[in-house]
Amino acid sequence: MSQKKQQEQRIDVEAAARILRDNDRGGYSVPTHGLYPFQWSWDSAITALGWMKIDEQRAWQEAETMFRGQWANGMVPHILFHKDAESYFPGPDIWGSNTAIPSSAISQPPVWATAIRIMYETCQNRALAEEKLGTLLPKLIAYHDWWYRERDPEDTGLVCSYHPWESGMDNSPAWDDPLDAVPEVDWTYQRRDLGHVDADQRPHKPQYDRYLYLVDFYKRHGFDSQYIYEHCPYKVIDVSIVSILQRASSDLLELCRHADYKSGVDELENELARTGTAINRLWSGKRHCFLNHDLMSGQPLDEVTTATVLPLFGGLADTDQAAGMCNLIGEWLAATKVGLSSTHPSSARYESQRYWRGPVWLHINWMIARGADDYGDPQLAERLRSSARDCVMTSGFWEYFDADTGDGCGGDNFTWTAAVALYWLAS
Repeated sequence: MSQKKQQEQRIDVEAAARILRDNDRGGYSVPTHGLYPFQWSWDSAITALGWMKIDEQRAWQEAETMFRGQWANGMVPHILFHKDAESYFPGPDIWGSNTAIPSSAISQPPVWATAIRIMYETCQNRALAEEKLGTLLPKLIAYHDWWYRERDPEDTGLVCSYHPWESGMDNSPAWDDPLDAVPEVDWTYQRRDLGHVDADQRPHKPQYDRYLYLVDFYKRHGFDSQYIYEHCPYKVIDVSIVSILQRASSDLLELCRHADYKSGVDELENELARTGTAINRLWSGKRHCFLNHDLMSGQPLDEVTTATVLPLFGGLADTDQAAGMCNLIGEWLAATKVGLSSTHPSSARYESQRYWRGPVWLHINWMIARGADDYGDPQLAERLRSSARDCVMTSGFWEYFDADTGDGCGGDNFTWTAAVALYWLAS
């Protein structure tokens, strides 16, 4: 490739760094102005990787600020409402959590320990990293213990989720059937997201009615974890959460070894082994991936989404399973214009630009590429990386991308997209 061609295809690092700085609110990052004016947990974890490329102190601050909102039971909420904002719904009044830092009452895919391991191992300022790791380790242990204790009280090895928002993949077609069994909320409300993004890129109203019913359900029952486990009308095993937790727990063990930290390590090792065995119950030889599971109906959720191949990232697949998923991903990549679409394009429910029903999300493409590399398929990993770069090079730093056209969708100047570009695509 000519030098001129290489320059034309170079990620605009300065533009990506500027987005992080523009979306910095003094110790935490908002995903984008207006649409998401608060701190989201897994957004912040990915964002911290981007900050590591330009300001290590600020990267560690991102983590510290998120963990200041950790609940007494160990949960890290999926949203911290640091300041009032009228541009987002539902806000802290709807959640009703009554915490020191107003927050939501559910969590999000627990990618923090993975991010912190990367930060620790790639840092330039070793003394700063040692100091911050010492502070964060007990909080990470408590967070992982919350997942295993509260979301798998029967010790099955497979944690469950009580809300589509908790998956981070809010309106994935995998959640359609279990969500249909949830009642609709019986009060009126005004969505704010449609004032920022076209309606054809966002979840439908009937889904929002059910999302809000579940928020009400937790509040009505005082966030009682045992009651919710026994009575919540939505309860699924989300392969993406299981996989991200597995990798994060493995990374957390490694961090504990680095720091010679002993508390909770034996329990963590036991949980990793339990999940490593249990995951095989979700394998589908027909689909060549692991399927999500509806605990209410007892049935697998027969939709192939990026969640269903994330066991590559979690190190949960055996050799044959990994080969099957890598072959599936290779064919999948060839079926759309850019990136790996969040839902397989053969699905009857596929929509190339509607949030998690088809669009490409770069942080998920990074996770899957990392998994493919771990399982000995660097060519597939590079295909994923190259296709993700095409999204940014063609359209800029959008929240997600239309898989069929490459057009940017959702919020523009999006923090974690810029962070992924800095950490993964520009490296």
